[in-house]
Amino acid sequence: MTQALIVIDLQNDFCPGGALAVPGGDDIVPGINALMEDFDAVVLTQDWHPGDHSSFASQHADKAPMEMTNMPYGPQVLWPDHCVQGSEGAVFHPELNTDRADQVLRKGFRRAIDSYSAFFENDQKTPTGLEGYLRTRGIGKLTMVGLATDFCVNFSAVDAAKLGFDVTVRTDLCRAIDLDGSLAAAMAGMREVGVSLN
Repeated sequence: MTQALIVIDLQNDFCPGGALAVPGGDDIVPGINALMEDFDAVVLTQDWHPGDHSSFASQHADKAPMEMTNMPYGPQVLWPDHCVQGSEGAVFHPELNTDRADQVLRKGFRRAIDSYSAFFENDQKTPTGLEGYLRTRGIGKLTMVGLATDFCVNFSAVDAAKLGFDVTVRTDLCRAIDLDGSLAAAMAGMREVGVSLN
């Protein structure tokens, strides 16, 4: 079975010093670069928001980052402005081996809806096109790494498993935000749908 490494959102804004820094987010870069050699395909996902994205707390009066709100598609964490299109924060970590990538998938570019998963927008209906790309290449086995374990890695892994892919998450090559118990919930949810956690 053809295997792909999916590297989730290893961007400056999610690394130390960034607008939405995940603790230790840059520690995983060397391990991910080394792992790339073991795979038939490498896909990088890239959070790519317009400056007025609806998931930004700055777009909601009287709301602060990390507060919750309700969107037409369901509950939504409001984030600090991050990974704005064309900004330095949206760029991949400078030490990430982007030359090895077969595909770069940008997500979160629709203003009205956030996109944690590499496969669907947060409405769980609008596809990103990644499934079709992987299927046409005959890829059935996915290993996921990157940021953050409890948000974009989790949503991507769960969606991939539900779509019938064989999914492994290398937890040693991920880092988490852990917002109000989100990490434990994510780990349980991934196990529930058959994701292998290594």
